[in-house]
Amino acid sequence: QVQLVESGGGLVQPGGSLRLSCAASRNVLSINTMGWYRQAPGKERELVATITSGGSRNYADSVKGRFTISRDNAKSTVYLQMNSLKPEDTAVYYCNADLWTVVAGLRNYWGQGTQVTVSS
Repeated sequence: QVQLVESGGGLVQPGGSLRLSCAASRNVLSINTMGWYRQAPGKERELVATITSGGSRNYADSVKGRFTISRDNAKSTVYLQMNSLKPEDTAVYYCNADLWTVVAGLRNYWGQGTQVTVSS
């Protein structure tokens, strides 16, 4: 079964930093675009950042200059470095990826989510 496993969330003070990681399970043949989304209480899920297999990046305006997305293709892992965190960054962060597998071909997958709370 294909899985995206996230880690790195937690509680941090305003101005602090966190690094999220998301690793795809081993039975993945290749990975196209990977990304991070977030959902705050009472709000819709929104794009945070994406990165293509070629390394092209896209960011939400609200995180530009503060967040950096990167990936390690050898480890099938995508990262989100979050700096200068603000209380409005508080949300559940979800990993998303387009994965090729032998069984299912190309499909889109979501991780289970990891909570990020920015508070003093």
